[in-house]
Amino acid sequence: MTTAERTVRDIALEQPNSIRVFESFGIDYCCGGRKPLAEACEAGNHSVDEVIAALEAASGAAATTTIDWAQAPLEQLINHIVARHHAYVKAELPRLAVFAQKVVNRHGDTQPHLMVLQHTLAQLDEELTHHLMKEEQVLFPYIGSLSAALALGGSLPESCFGSVAQPIAMMTREHDAAGGLLAEIERLSGHFTPPVGACPTYVGYYAGLREFQQDLHQHIHLENNILFPRAILMEASTVGAQA
Repeated sequence: MTTAERTVRDIALEQPNSIRVFESFGIDYCCGGRKPLAEACEAGNHSVDEVIAALEAASGAAATTTIDWAQAPLEQLINHIVARHHAYVKAELPRLAVFAQKVVNRHGDTQPHLMVLQHTLAQLDEELTHHLMKEEQVLFPYIGSLSAALALGGSLPESCFGSVAQPIAMMTREHDAAGGLLAEIERLSGHFTPPVGACPTYVGYYAGLREFQQDLHQHIHLENNILFPRAILMEASTVGAQA
């Protein structure tokens, strides 16, 4: 349980997702993290009760209703992927890059693997940025047009490719490449295990990498195993309806 007497540092070390809360309130959890939470809140002119409530909410977020995405309308699934997972990638990768630079600045001289880890993360960032753009600007709109065509009995929408299976195959290969980079990140980080006595920034960095991997796994599952196969079947159904 979070109390006002506990130090900010201890909270950050034991509850890595608290770092986002501290960042949002501008509370120093690293260099100045040895202050009790109450003192840190007073220095920043924050209500300690408000901060504690935010920390507890981050620690025990309420469960959400599970949706059967295999049965949900494709438009709903696409909107969920973009709003939940694409938005997460776009927000989280810059945050992790800041952590990576801070940790390299502090520990890079004695822990050279951190620079390799930083480079691998930057490569993942570059690849995913282009990947998401292609999905949002080309593939997803086409799948939405396919769905509308099937519902209205219209003709196949025009595209710059042949079958939807072609861009899907490319996206799947890019998913495999991203998964490989994440596996390398996990290896370099010792399965996201910071050294004993690591500072909260180091701990938060590795916790963020672990969370990012978990989210991307869910993200790729929704696309590879649900969205893409359904889109291919839908295209075949549309072609069959026109035959």
